[in-house]
Amino acid sequence: MLKVTEIVRPDGSGSGREIATAYIGRLELSATPDYAVRLLEDQREHGETRTLHAYPRHVSSVFDLVARALAVALTGTEELPPRPEPISVPIHRSGNTDYVRLGEIPEPAATLFRKRIEYSGCPVIEEDPTPMDCAYASDWQDFLTGRR
Repeated sequence: MLKVTEIVRPDGSGSGREIATAYIGRLELSATPDYAVRLLEDQREHGETRTLHAYPRHVSSVFDLVARALAVALTGTEELPPRPEPISVPIHRSGNTDYVRLGEIPEPAATLFRKRIEYSGCPVIEEDPTPMDCAYASDWQDFLTGRR
């Protein structure tokens, strides 16, 4: 079995936080075996287990196998999905406070961001339609850049 793990190390050293894992397992002994591919993201299943069919072993780098296995797990075929657009969330201002509305953040970023700020202080913006559903813009920027 091949295990590919993505670990975030904000400062580039020391221990980090595991955010995603791919398990790629050969299903039979042959020159062109099938591989089962299972993805976990933040310890949750990311879709169903998929199969990469008849991959010719020993003819390319293991990174080719990994790339094709990930593509199959994400799309069902050996083609990569279109590149997603960058997240664009408006920054609002109240007095001297820059903030974002949590309801304006698209998924899956919204769930991940809420998890990262779970124990952080958040502003209460009284004039906002959802005064208790806001976060500091600086926390949002830190999340986007990988510092949170």
